[in-house]
Amino acid sequence: MEEDLDFEKKVSINDTMEEVIDSTKIVVLLRDFLEIQQRRAQAYSKLKSGFSDYMTSGGELAYQKLCSEITIEFNVCSKKVLEMESLFQSPDYSRVDLAQILRAVQDQEKQKLHLTATIQLLKKAGPPSERLVSHENCKFTKPTEHECVNVKEITEASGTEEAEADAEYDNALNEAIRSVQDAVMAINEHLEEVRYEIAALEAE
Repeated sequence: MEEDLDFEKKVSINDTMEEVIDSTKIVVLLRDFLEIQQRRAQAYSKLKSGFSDYMTSGGELAYQKLCSEITIEFNVCSKKVLEMESLFQSPDYSRVDLAQILRAVQDQEKQKLHLTATIQLLKKAGPPSERLVSHENCKFTKPTEHECVNVKEITEASGTEEAEADAEYDNALNEAIRSVQDAVMAINEHLEEVRYEIAALEAE
């Protein structure tokens, strides 16, 4: 009879230890995920600052180099998050709920990156009315004089056309900015869920 009680005690101790190990493993993985999100935030900050430098100084090569570095960094982060998502779905963790949170963050991050690139392309191009004119097809009679094919009579219709093109540009830019803000808000909500989960697991 005593042996049976000892056996039951051992089994319940083992079960408790297993739960502790599992929750510890989950907390470690979730903390790693938060660190990756921190890396992503730093990469965005570098990209934003690099783009500002490019817009003021026009260093195309430096900006392209930065974009390549940031792309590599984002790919590394995505790969790690996908591995974590896969772990949470595995029998070792059996936390599909957490895998879904990570998946939702991944989707929003993808959207945010795409929109950030769109915003930068739009800002780089500038409003249609302010874009530089190319003189490639113009006829040069003397070095200081040329017949400009870009000069056109400004009519009411062309003025309206230009204003409409500028308005479309503004709308596209504002829409992309709003969508980035929505993505950031959604990501932050998911990160809050992750922090609550960590706190709950650590309180057990």
